[in-house]
Amino acid sequence: MSEIIDKKYIPLDKSWVIRMGILDLINGYDDICIFLDKQKNLGDDLLALQRASKIWKSNDPVDVGESGTLYRLLKFVSWKQKLNKKFVIKRTLKERKITDNPDIVERPLNKLLKLDNNTSQWATASVLLGNKEKISNPPYKLELTYKAVSHWRKQRKLNKNWEAKHDDTISTQAKTFLNILSGKKAKFIPKQAEDFCFAYTFGYISTKDGEKKWPSLRGHESDRIVEMEESLQLAKQGKEITSKDHRVVQALGMWGTLNNRKLKIKYPKSVNKSWPQFWDFIKSI
Repeated sequence: MSEIIDKKYIPLDKSWVIRMGILDLINGYDDICIFLDKQKNLGDDLLALQRASKIWKSNDPVDVGESGTLYRLLKFVSWKQKLNKKFVIKRTLKERKITDNPDIVERPLNKLLKLDNNTSQWATASVLLGNKEKISNPPYKLELTYKAVSHWRKQRKLNKNWEAKHDDTISTQAKTFLNILSGKKAKFIPKQAEDFCFAYTFGYISTKDGEKKWPSLRGHESDRIVEMEESLQLAKQGKEITSKDHRVVQALGMWGTLNNRKLKIKYPKSVNKSWPQFWDFIKSI
């Protein structure tokens, strides 16, 4: 298993790296550009961050691709700093309902957390821009933001660059999948919304519990509550899976491998958004 689950197949933690990148941009550092230019196998969201970082100081439109996180964070920065930036969005991001109100930059975190199906991304943007509020029992990704800000500031005080991380969420899912594949009784505890597709596919959570825990599931690349349920049924029936949602496709790619099914997936490259090494990982098993 150690040969499979290593940095060769596990991508960078895009949530962490995007937070480092935003902190660099708003504080005048170019390290994010230097770091990303040296990387191989970047996911689509980090490629969007790479593009945005390089043209942020210009007046060119900012192409955030399909990244809702990057779009919200940079939009918030633009509003807060009155930069009047224009953004280019693509694919499923065009279909998502995203708040478009500059006045939210003055709202406290508890109100920001109620926007867009309770996503924590607006609150994250506020914290990255210096909001010192502390939310007790914060959502998973807001807690990650607090840790990111603390790490970035600590490193800068030491005149050091920030440190990147690999994606623990994907790593844990991959390890669990390999345990299931080897016939072991694999324990898995869904910790955040990004665990839902995998957890539902392998019987660790129901759609009802998923929606209760993470209302934001309704507003990702798809309505993941509906999309995951319908796509799994299509897979079981041997029909084409038409989902463009990377988390859905990843979960079903593992399900198909476990059940020795050759799935018909219309958009296999959708996994590039967060896990560009996914199909290599599957082939390596």
